[in-house]
Amino acid sequence: MGTSVRLWRLVRTHTRAFSTTRRQLDNYAFVGLGQMGFQMARNLQAKLSPKDNVRLFDVNRGAMERLAQEMEASQAGGAAVSFADSASDVAQAADVVITCLPETKHVKTAYTSILESFRSSSNSRLFIDCSTIDPSSSREVAASASAYGVFVDAPMSGGVVGATAGTLTFMLGAPEHLLPRIEPILLRMGKRVLHCGPQGSGLSAKLANNYLLAINNIATAEAMNLGVRWGLDPKVLAGVINVSTGRCWPSEVNNPVPGVVETAPASRDYAGGFGIALMRKDLRLALTAAKEAGARLELADKASQVYEAAESDERCKGRDFSVVYRYLGGKE
Repeated sequence: MGTSVRLWRLVRTHTRAFSTTRRQLDNYAFVGLGQMGFQMARNLQAKLSPKDNVRLFDVNRGAMERLAQEMEASQAGGAAVSFADSASDVAQAADVVITCLPETKHVKTAYTSILESFRSSSNSRLFIDCSTIDPSSSREVAASASAYGVFVDAPMSGGVVGATAGTLTFMLGAPEHLLPRIEPILLRMGKRVLHCGPQGSGLSAKLANNYLLAINNIATAEAMNLGVRWGLDPKVLAGVINVSTGRCWPSEVNNPVPGVVETAPASRDYAGGFGIALMRKDLRLALTAAKEAGARLELADKASQVYEAAESDERCKGRDFSVVYRYLGGKE
């Protein structure tokens, strides 16, 4: 069955199921069905009321096809759903627009199209950008969107596993008076919303956290490699670190040595998890934001070099960022 036929059948199924009752719809638009956005959109649609409407778009037609198949197979109800042919088309009737896109350039391009689709200004539209971009670019988009609604940033933590399970943590940059409206929307896709301050603050918080994570990950890999080369059992060493002052998320949850933490990517050949390319991207964004703020990051350049070199190594490319342990020559 062709893509257009399948998508149309899904739209007809949802619309027919609720077409006999007159109601006031809440209209949602979701743009960006990558690994994270795909699962977020699925959870949003499933947890919205049948009285709501959600319209979806991605430049990858195959992603829309797969999502249509999943929604059709689950028969879980939720909001009426339809699929759009462009970013401008998806948002025309939306009260809430949610975007989850890979890079700054994609966010800017998408919002240029979205904003051009509106024929009138509005104080009630809400734009929620869950992409991880630099705060200054986010503020630029927010300024452009201000005539058409309120733009907030809500980057998330939890990875694809959290997106699938609906357990993401969102770091929100938004006016405080909008929290009662925004939080219930985000909690349909996650389990925690941390309000960090005004627009742009969510991104600042995420990039500061991920900068620290990037450094801790390299230091953990180096410390584990050092101890193993001294003859220490890696599980014993991790046990010492995790009850001592070196304890951190990379040592305790995402330990880079295979077999130390059975659920960590290292124990499945570094598959899944947080890709090394994504860590490189977040480090780059943190460096940009730090320069704009006049903040010194003494370890950032060296960390970036380590991740860049590891990613270019065929043994490490495309794997979880803890694979720097392998790049350092760690015993597996």
